[in-house]
Amino acid sequence: MTTLVLITLTDPGEGLTEAEIIDIKVSVGDRISINDPVIEVETAKSAVELPSHVGGTVTRVLVAVGDEVPVGTPLIEVDTDGGPAPAGSAADAPAADAPASAPAPDGPSAAASASPAEPAPAAPAEEEPKNLVGYGSTEAPPRRRRRVQPAADTQVPIDRILAKPPVRKLARDLGIALADVFATGPDGTVTREDVLAAQQRAIGGDTVSVHDGDYFPDESPQAPETLPGTMKSSLSQPFAGYTSDDRTTRVPIRSVRKRTAEAMVSSAFTAPHVTVFNEVDMTATMDLVGRLRASREWADVKISPLVVVAKALLVAIRRNPEVNASWDEASQEIVYKHFVNLGIAAATPRGLIVPNIKDAHLLTLRELAIGINDLAKTARAGRTPLSATREGTITITNFGVFGIDSGTPILNPGESVILGMGAVKEKPRVIDGQIVPRQVAQLAASFDHRLIDGALGAELLRDVSAVLEQPDLGLVWG
Repeated sequence: MTTLVLITLTDPGEGLTEAEIIDIKVSVGDRISINDPVIEVETAKSAVELPSHVGGTVTRVLVAVGDEVPVGTPLIEVDTDGGPAPAGSAADAPAADAPASAPAPDGPSAAASASPAEPAPAAPAEEEPKNLVGYGSTEAPPRRRRRVQPAADTQVPIDRILAKPPVRKLARDLGIALADVFATGPDGTVTREDVLAAQQRAIGGDTVSVHDGDYFPDESPQAPETLPGTMKSSLSQPFAGYTSDDRTTRVPIRSVRKRTAEAMVSSAFTAPHVTVFNEVDMTATMDLVGRLRASREWADVKISPLVVVAKALLVAIRRNPEVNASWDEASQEIVYKHFVNLGIAAATPRGLIVPNIKDAHLLTLRELAIGINDLAKTARAGRTPLSATREGTITITNFGVFGIDSGTPILNPGESVILGMGAVKEKPRVIDGQIVPRQVAQLAASFDHRLIDGALGAELLRDVSAVLEQPDLGLVWG
């Protein structure tokens, strides 16, 4: 007897409620084994491959690339008896365990609207339905975000994405979702050039920028060709769900962008922000970075000014521990933290994410450098786990990598301080009555005024600045 099992969207990590389908790795008729990856989804912060919990033959694909589905949604139907895909069981066939009244879907996307009557696979009447992770849900059909068909003269995206393993790895390393890549290879295969073109579209002509102080744009974005009196988006080719005309371009709000917007609105209208600024002489810090880069002991570790700024902030927090706190509205308490989970803001093609280094206050300068570099690599690859974005206490954002001098950063929700670092530039300074060239940067510290008074916020920024101007103070104060 044929036994059909549904693989559903389970929570791949810590409270996921929904995800977007960005790659389907199997098709009808494929043989799969337990733990084979079948679907890749984009969660609030990263891309995650979902493995199969059963082995057998794929009989139906119930979702399409670009769909946004809640946890519990059926994704793949598998015949666990191991035989070939039964006739008529392709994506345009009704589910074997669907209610008789359910309309037969007409394709992979439409098939997703069919909701099984029972979460368990078909079984003899005398057997109790199995209760395994990944079985179907009895809830109402999920809301779908459907792909809009592009104009006839554009390349048409494909729901079953074909790409060789090196191309898939390149896409992961660059943080590019294959759903956003328009294939030009034979039979709709995604090529290396297609992925690189998608990267250019995603960031307007720059390379991936991660706020670790060492990833800079290779060149300035090229202005797109436009007709007189018109302005064109830098999105030269459409993304999934894209619509465009001569006047506007519309792109669906994707998972990371949506979460970022929700978090920033919540923070801006919950915590009363105050920002203080200071111009810092970074000459001694830049000399230290240069010496470390030239030393054999640091040959295997990437050291940047941001690492020293992070260490200076940790030293300043040790001197002003009251800044490391959060406001608990529900219990009407101020929670003082005896640890520092240091967030590092990272700009990726998927949007802004803020992974944090756990217990950063316990790390040496070298360990801190390794931690920041690891966060950057993981963010670039789009593999930041949700756990790395939780329980942050204080964050650093480096807008200096874009050549920007200063800004007013917004707090990460639940955190008390965010330190912004501007570009390090050579400027004239007066020292002992003489005008001399120095390496100078602007620091901006935003803080929650419910928790931190102006004097305390100023003292924190003053101490950070003092360590950067005289790094040996870190030995005395740390």
